[in-house]
Amino acid sequence: MKQEIIKDLHIIPRLEQVPYLVHGFGTKKWRQADFKTKSKLKDFDLIFLNQTHSDIIQHIDKIPDKKLKGDAMISSCPKLLLIIQTADCLPVLFVDELRKVIAAVHCGWRGTAKRLVQKVIQRMRDNYGCCPSSLLVALGPCLGRECYEVGEDVFQSYEQGRHSTDFFQNHPIRKNKYLFDLRGSNLSQMISCGVSKKNVYSIDFCTHCQKNLLSFRRDKEKTERMLSFIGMSF
Repeated sequence: MKQEIIKDLHIIPRLEQVPYLVHGFGTKKWRQADFKTKSKLKDFDLIFLNQTHSDIIQHIDKIPDKKLKGDAMISSCPKLLLIIQTADCLPVLFVDELRKVIAAVHCGWRGTAKRLVQKVIQRMRDNYGCCPSSLLVALGPCLGRECYEVGEDVFQSYEQGRHSTDFFQNHPIRKNKYLFDLRGSNLSQMISCGVSKKNVYSIDFCTHCQKNLLSFRRDKEKTERMLSFIGMSF
């Protein structure tokens, strides 16, 4: 059977090699209705969260009867698409290809400060027996360091939370402002939990700079959200 080519999605080739896995990071053109028009996705149930920049993790073992609150989902169930919505924040997808466990995570600076990806990895290990060094991880497009300006409050929250401040650099022009490496901070957290760097794959596009992506910083309140997803078809 000829593989279906799906446009308007960024795909990680290594994850494409997992035979039962579907995934993607949508561009601004990918809409919710598109899931039902693609043969490899149309039979999945779509699972969204009410995202609140928290460290709440939902374990999805069936179709919820209402939208759940949180910023991460973990599942071992087939035919469910775990969907994260972003417009500058970092979407992160996990899979343990041996144990058939997946996760989808929404990482803004607040969730990163709360060590959300570390908590997801710990849950995958404790609840599903996943080994961190065996996890495959995909990082989607997000606001790049050169465009991610934050204030003293953000810097202080990381410092007080005993995070490394190596991912902040002083703004070259604006006093008491910093440029923050959201992608690098999350990658560092994963590596500290035992994730192998060779198993992390990244789509290094800045949402602010790429016109085919959505950016809240660039477009303000009028922007929508991009959809990133992962699911299993076994």
